Amino acid sequence: MSSLFLLDTSIFVDYLRNGLHEDRIDSLTGVVRTSSVVLAELWRGASRPAELAYLQALEKNHSILVPTKQNWLDSGMLLRRVRVDHGFTPEKLRNLHFDVLIALTARSHGARLITSDRVDFELIASYRAAKGLNLEIW
Repeated sequence: MSSLFLLDTSIFVDYLRNGLHEDRIDSLTGVVRTSSVVLAELWRGASRPAELAYLQALEKNHSILVPTKQNWLDSGMLLRRVRVDHGFTPEKLRNLHFDVLIALTARSHGARLITSDRVDFELIASYRAAKGLNLEIW
């Protein structure tokens, strides 16, 4: 089991908006990293001063992992397969793209990806391009 953790946007949103997962986050034993994609999603939706302060602290206190060139290329190929297999609309594929990048970045670094978005991430993990993704659902 990996001692490197990457928290998905859904975990932060649950925590910031509803106070969920605090005990579980505090009990993580290992290294927590932040995804640049997660930060972008969080900044896009931040509106309250407390959220803005939290994001500034998150950036300052955690190393940031970024998708590689290969992650970007693999994400396009994975989403193409998803479109063929499931017939998702372009809008759904755009919404899923950031999740794919988060998953592939976590996999590239050997990090355990923690999310509360079961449906999308289990779909992503079922594809060969995401093989080896260490996924934990809260």
